[in-house]
Amino acid sequence: MEKFKQYLYPAIFVRDEDDAYQVIFPDLDIFTDGVDLSEAYLAAKELLRVYFTYVHKYEIDYNAPTKLEVLAKKCKSNETVLLVDAYVND
Repeated sequence: MEKFKQYLYPAIFVRDEDDAYQVIFPDLDIFTDGVDLSEAYLAAKELLRVYFTYVHKYEIDYNAPTKLEVLAKKCKSNETVLLVDAYVND
């Protein structure tokens, strides 16, 4: 039976003037985007999964997640912080 490890990180979703979204994981220094919030969220989940698959494969150190509340306090009016999760084979 396969075992999975869950990762849960806050991401900042930045809405631009075209209502597209840029997604930033400030703790991991990785980025993605989407034409709308749904697409951006799915892209963020996939990016997080790929990132941690790579981390596991090459045994790379990574930063712990910042608390959502800490990031939310720093957001501008066009920014939203959401938790994004990914499951990776352990």
